[in-house]
Amino acid sequence: MKVGFVNIFGRPNAGKSTLLNALIGEKLAIVSPKVQTTRHRIKGFLNNENYQVIFSDTPGIIAPKYKLHEKMMQAVKNSLEDADVALLLVDVQDDPEAADKIFTELKLNVPAIVVLNKTDAADSKTITALKAFFENKPYARKTIAVSALRKQHIDLLLSDILELLPEGTPFYDQDDLTDLPVKFFVGEMIREKVFEWFEDEIPYHTTVLVNEFKEKTGLIKIAAEIIVHRESQKAIIIGEKGKMIKQIGTAARQEIEKFLDSKVFLELFVKVRPRWRDNDVHLKEYGY
Repeated sequence: MKVGFVNIFGRPNAGKSTLLNALIGEKLAIVSPKVQTTRHRIKGFLNNENYQVIFSDTPGIIAPKYKLHEKMMQAVKNSLEDADVALLLVDVQDDPEAADKIFTELKLNVPAIVVLNKTDAADSKTITALKAFFENKPYARKTIAVSALRKQHIDLLLSDILELLPEGTPFYDQDDLTDLPVKFFVGEMIREKVFEWFEDEIPYHTTVLVNEFKEKTGLIKIAAEIIVHRESQKAIIIGEKGKMIKQIGTAARQEIEKFLDSKVFLELFVKVRPRWRDNDVHLKEYGY
């Protein structure tokens, strides 16, 4: 059977998380129109009697400004090292020269497919020009245009991937969907709501730590901390008379209940950890 690691690379906001979710058929990676939403490498397994494809969503490739960014780029490096096939994702409205520069600097030693994404937002002339631009690049084994959001041409992309994958023995059980713990996804769903509800620097100065996850009869009790940089950010997230934290909690609880298929009792707290993005101890504690 066909078995291998297929890792997704690209600039921030190219749609890597949306593509992972479309390929897997499940929402594993949180999605936001804001850049740098993805901070971890997230693996999702697509299993069939004829193949096991281990897809990886990776953080958008950036020049690091904080230790957090360095950890994110290390996740990208690790994904480069174990890839059997690379998906090089390009937003069709983005600068192709900038994407080309990044892909060239990756120095790939595995076959790569350039995936032109968000085609639902572009005309055919633009897509044709982009295909011509990338088809002649030395790193591009194939080029395909898709809309991950609308799941257009995802089957064609999967067919192209399977052609390039080696044969082998599955790495994971056929019933597994990912190798990450449930607590990780719970924290990500809470963080997604922070990205949805707040603007400016708040989402980027925030992370989530799940401290309690207890399964009881008919109910799962979860307690989590939203970590921020400053007291002023804590006040914004809590809101007047706790209005904002309640709204975040309600929206996150509904998402978590769908994901876990269970009733959930969710408690959220906000904690200030100055400069946590540059603190090795805090980063380790928060799973980076």
